[in-house]
Formats: sequence, structure tokens, C-alpha cells
Amino acid sequence: MENGQANNNFCVTIERGFGSGGKTIGVMLAERLGVEYYDRDLSRLSSEFSGINERFFVQFDENVRNRLFRKYSKADLEAILSPDDEKFVSDDNLFRLQAKVISNLAQQETCVIIGRCSGFVLRGKPNLLRLYVYAPLTVCTENVQERYGVSLSEARRLVTQTDINRRSYFKYYTGGLDWYDAQNYDLCINTAEIGFEKAADLVMAALRIRGLLHE
Repeated sequence: MENGQANNNFCVTIERGFGSGGKTIGVMLAERLGVEYYDRDLSRLSSEFSGINERFFVQFDENVRNRLFRKYSKADLEAILSPDDEKFVSDDNLFRLQAKVISNLAQQETCVIIGRCSGFVLRGKPNLLRLYVYAPLTVCTENVQERYGVSLSEARRLVTQTDINRRSYFKYYTGGLDWYDAQNYDLCINTAEIGFEKAADLVMAALRIRGLLHE
């Protein structure tokens, strides 16, 4: 599928509970649409954009330390610090740099972007579908146990801690918004009810209904 002109591009952003299948659905969507899928490679792209070593972005990735909540306005997101600033590699500036990369990608091409508050970063922009993928804790735990070959207790710990980290990251960088709040998304899908393939079908249908996808 050809993307056409930049103003015809659209972006699907996916926030997801660990083990819910959000990444799997994102890959499926990208393959069906014939577009790029961006997840962990956002660290590499942000490094290339900024000149900051990739390891700083990897360490920062969807993680936040204890700090007061602060709302980032559009102006804040665009206020990227210069390399000679002592806070150039601070977490806040790393977020701004990554947000700039996300904005550039959404402007330049049709794509699927996973996490990193991408739906919030792109809020207000046209041709955007914000997705939240989730499943009950028991289902996510079983999925993680099967995929990583860990014990049931370890899988449960991983799911719980990862979701705590993602929720905290989202809350901080959106100024207090709740990661679980459906109002932050255009479509929420419980994969325990329909599975991954049908979830991808549902997103494709939503893109058609929104007039973003023409086949």
C-alpha cells in the first residue's frame, strides 16, 4: 500500500498491558498495511537524531523515577535543549527528543508506533487512531509464562511491575492522565475476548470507518 502525500498519512499508536498482545497486534497491523512498525528501534532513531548514545534512551525507555507530575504542553515538547546544556541528557530532554522523532515519523509516513506516550505526543493531529490493548492479569500472566518460559509467579511479577512502570511513565509525561482511562484512546480492546487476529481485524475495520484506510 502506498502512503501517498504526507497529509494523507495516518498513524496507529498502541499503549498495551504487558502480555496482552499489543506488540503482536502492532506487528500484524504493520504487515497488513505494508508500513513500518516502531517499538524499541525508537531508541536508535532518537540516538541518531540527537547524537546521544543509544544506551541513554534504552535505560530511559518507558521508565520514570520519583518526581512531581508535570504537564508537558506542545511548547514544552518542542523546547529541546542544546547539546551544551547540562540537562541535555536528562530524562525530560530524552522524552522531548523521542517525542520529536515520533512526531516526525507520523508526519513523514503511515506507521504503527508502540507505547512511549505516542498517542499523547500526537494528540490533536489529524489521521490518528489511539489504541489501548489489555487483558485480565491471569491471561497476561499465562501469555508471559508461555513466551518467556518463566514460572507462573515470575510471570505475574513481570506483568505487574511492567504495567506499574508504564502507568507511572504515562502519568508523568502526560501531566497526570491515567494510563487505564479509556478517554485517552479511540479504541480499547480486550484480547482475552477475541484473540490477536480478530483484534487486528477490529483495528482495520476502525481505520476504514474513520476514513483513514482506503483499499
